[in-house]
Amino acid sequence: MSSSASSILQVRDLVTAFDTDAGRMVAVDGISFDVPRGKTLGLVGESGCGKSVTAFSITRLLPRPHGKILGGSIQFEGRELTSMPLEQMRGLRGDDISMIFQEPMTALNPVQTVGRQLAEAILLHTECSKAEVLSRSIDMMRKVRIPAAEQRLNEYPHQLSGGMRQRVMIAMALINKPRLLIADEPTTALDVTVQAQILELMADLQREMHMSVILITHDLGVIAEVCDEVAVMYAGRIVERASVHDLFARPRHAYTQGLLESIPRMEDKPKSQLRAIPGNVPGIAEFKPGCRFAGRSQRAHTEEHLNVRPPFTEIAPGHWVEHCPVCVQS
Repeated sequence: MSSSASSILQVRDLVTAFDTDAGRMVAVDGISFDVPRGKTLGLVGESGCGKSVTAFSITRLLPRPHGKILGGSIQFEGRELTSMPLEQMRGLRGDDISMIFQEPMTALNPVQTVGRQLAEAILLHTECSKAEVLSRSIDMMRKVRIPAAEQRLNEYPHQLSGGMRQRVMIAMALINKPRLLIADEPTTALDVTVQAQILELMADLQREMHMSVILITHDLGVIAEVCDEVAVMYAGRIVERASVHDLFARPRHAYTQGLLESIPRMEDKPKSQLRAIPGNVPGIAEFKPGCRFAGRSQRAHTEEHLNVRPPFTEIAPGHWVEHCPVCVQS
């Protein structure tokens, strides 16, 4: 793990659960990672593995009263977020830490203009005159490359295209110049051309504002393009964490290897069948105490492998893996 001086965010042994009719379900089970200053950490994995729950835990946006952080530590620049009073946390959210949500049409208010929503984001954290608010809003709209910014401020979300709404979400997230941005599937449902534009825009703004970024995605192509480090999540745990170069060059966990093998390649025979990991991510109620990938692995696991949690081990400098001896072989 990185030192506190080189990391803006440190997550240690985070456990997050939800109270349901069937009992308490642990969705994020003892994960640890750091976000280096000015760098991008990719959080990758299939749907249902706990990526978004991790983001909502960091921002304290878990649904209340059912969602709870049961244990662990989340430190942002030395401040403990898990025990921070809610009023103080609200001041931090949208100012020092911002989040881009997965679906802008549900995150944006449909009955308020874009300008009104940007103004609210500013005024929640800063006392500004109307002229200052307008100036900052127009400037931010131009930074996210929205044409005719003054006109767009008076429009409603439904009047904008999907790519334009995503740019508005980015503008709202960055208008107070946060030090940490959490982007939860920021290019979902956008076509490939618009996706590339949004990723390029985020990278440009990150360099300009010296931000740290957590990028949540299931797309390894996006991870390879924009991230410095990557953490692979599976069934509520991080199974592998390394620099992007090391992870793609030397994946060690069977799940990471399966994800990489499922990517189509230029050298593949045309119309050949893609390799896929059999089965699906287990539901929370089916999580095992030991290796959770055993049910989808083609390697035989013993009862001990299923019942004893593998240690999270540094197998090379900066390269960590959940060391199940069956899933991680030399």
